[in-house]
Parts: sequence; structure tokens; C-alpha cells
Amino acid sequence: MNDQPRIHLGSLLRSSDDAHAAGELDHLDYWQGNQRQTLRFARPAKFRVDVNSLGNDEMYLQGTFTPTLIMECARCLRDVEVPLQLKLGTLLKYDPSVDIPYLDEAESGEEILMFGDPDLDLSGYLAETSLLAAPLSVLHAPDCKGLCQVCGHDLNEGPCEHMAQVPVEEIDDELGIPEGKVHAKQNPFAALKDLDVPEE
Repeated sequence: MNDQPRIHLGSLLRSSDDAHAAGELDHLDYWQGNQRQTLRFARPAKFRVDVNSLGNDEMYLQGTFTPTLIMECARCLRDVEVPLQLKLGTLLKYDPSVDIPYLDEAESGEEILMFGDPDLDLSGYLAETSLLAAPLSVLHAPDCKGLCQVCGHDLNEGPCEHMAQVPVEEIDDELGIPEGKVHAKQNPFAALKDLDVPEE
């Protein structure tokens, strides 16, 4: 199993040959800003890429990537498996001054992956493609009850002593919980309720 998804483009830069790479990944390490991040997979994720020369240090990459991401439930933080079927396609441009591969916009408006090492590490590209295709948030179950806001207890496993003070039917996801309750949410307009406004 590959630690990093790499494709060797040295011979392609010297001739019009094609380049190919395939393998499986159990995670992806990539850089986001100055922070090293890890994208976790529930099972080995297969990838296959083919690169064709377009001349003038430009190429075209196409292929497939089938990761099953591990994301956190938006309410209770449990792991949720999110399978993706990705079709890859992007322009490549070789520029020896580039230290870390990055996505840019070509003059045509198309996305272009800039790189400076002929031994191209596709980690960042595959991670960004996966994250753009993934949902912004997921639930482990449609009726997930979430966590107690006081003690952090997983309410899917049963009520806690704090939850017992507020009947479930009184909870409104938008408006919060009735004033004075342990779970009451901060109301940005609460401070205005006693405001004495002079009559005109």
C-alpha cells in the first residue's frame, strides 16, 4: 500500500510518452496553509491516474479515486463513513521554481496543477478534490440527538441529569430552550427585553 500517491513524470517531460500510476491509500497527509493535515479513510482507497503530454511543459491528468472518508457527525461527533466516486481531470504545468504542488487558474479559466518536482506527489490534489466533493456536514443517523451542552454526554445513549430538566418537546432547534432552563441558549436579543424606549 502506498504511503503517498506519486507519479513519475521525468520521462514524459523529455518526450511525448504517457505516464501512469495506481495504488491504494489508507490515508492522505497534506499541507493546508502551514499546517499538516490528515484525511482518514475507512478502508483502502484505490486511485489510478494517467498523464499525457500537451507540449511546452504542459500535461493533462485524468483518472479515478474512490475514497471512503471518515467524517464526524455534526451533532454527536461519532465517525461517519462517506463514500466518494471521483473522476479526476486537471491540467498540469511543470515549473522548476515550484516547491510544493498547488492548484492555480490557467488563462483559459481551467484549473491547473503547478509542480516543480518531476516525482509528483498528488496528495494535496487528491485531498482537495475529495474535500470539495464531500458534504459540508453529515449525521450518523437522521434522528441523532447530539451531545448534552452541559456535560457532553451522548444523548443517543440515553438522557442525562441535565436533559431531564428540559422536556424534549420544549427544545426548538432555532429558538433554543425556554428561558431559565439549564440548557438555555444565549439569545442575542435577551438584553433588549427590559429596554425602556421613550415614546415619540
